[in-house]
Amino acid sequence: PGSPKGGPVFNFRSEGRRFAATKRCLIPASAFFEFTGARYPKAKHRFTLTGAPFMPNAGLWREAVGNKPPTFTMLTTEPGSDVAPYHNRQVVVLRPQHWAAWLNLTKPEGELLRPLPAGA
Repeated sequence: PGSPKGGPVFNFRSEGRRFAATKRCLIPASAFFEFTGARYPKAKHRFTLTGAPFMPNAGLWREAVGNKPPTFTMLTTEPGSDVAPYHNRQVVVLRPQHWAAWLNLTKPEGELLRPLPAGA
């Protein structure tokens, strides 16, 4: 989805929003990164999902419109205890048992769009 300035929105805040009328997707990733520090080069911190080769992020997508290609955005939430020391937000990572529930929205958003427990 485009922002008011016209560019793509890569991360979209999920709290307090309803997604029943949206096109939901899973965005496969092997990791996500957060950066800390005030000056370049900033420290880069890599986060992976314990015991899994990839981690699907909750996302939304939109079909192509006019001459613009299809787009997607990753949903974010408050950080879990593993990410909080590095950043004030994190992408929503979904466990396999929640994939279908997100795609079909068979559970409330609040149950799905939250940080993972410590150590995940």
